[in-house]
Amino acid sequence: MQNMQSRFRAEHWVPFPPKVVFAFFANPANLPALMPPWQRAWVEKVILIAPPLLPDDPPRPFAAGAGSRITITFCPVPLLPLRLPWDAVITDFEWNRIFCDEQRPRGPFHYWRHRHTFTPEARGAAAGTRVADDLEYELPLGLLGDIANRMLVARQIRGIFAYRQGRLLELLTAPAARTV
Repeated sequence: MQNMQSRFRAEHWVPFPPKVVFAFFANPANLPALMPPWQRAWVEKVILIAPPLLPDDPPRPFAAGAGSRITITFCPVPLLPLRLPWDAVITDFEWNRIFCDEQRPRGPFHYWRHRHTFTPEARGAAAGTRVADDLEYELPLGLLGDIANRMLVARQIRGIFAYRQGRLLELLTAPAARTV
C-alpha cells in the first residue's frame, strides 16, 4: 500500500553571514546540538567526502560534501528507551547556498529528503541569512503510517524544527561556531 508523501517548510533568519551559517550546518558534528535533548542524538559514523574548495578561498572547516554518509542514532519518542539508527547521504552541495540530505538506506521513514537553503538577507541595518528547510517525507506502513503522521509525526516535526530555530541563534552566538 502506497503512503502519502508529506511536505514541510520552515524559514527563519539569523544575523550571521551565509558563510558562517552554512559552515555550521555542513559540519555533521553540530547535528545533535540542533535536535531536542529528549532525542539524545549521537553521531555514530561519518564517511566524509570533502567538498571542493571555492576558488581563492581559504581552507574551510570540516564539512560533509556530496556523497558523504552520516549515521546517527536517536530516540524517536520521548521517554521511550528505544534508539533508532538513521543513515543520511548528502546528495547535493553548493558552498554557502544549499545542501540536501536523504535517508539511505535505513531510518524511521520510508522516504526522507531535506533540502537546506541559505540566502543572504538584510533586516533593517542588519545583514544576515535566511535559512530555509524544505522537507519531503513518507512514513512506512501504508495507511497506519499516514494516520501516525496526522496524529503525531507532523506535529513532532514542526516541534523539532521550532526547537532548532530557537537553538540555532544560541549556538551561532558561541565564539567557537564563528571560526570560519
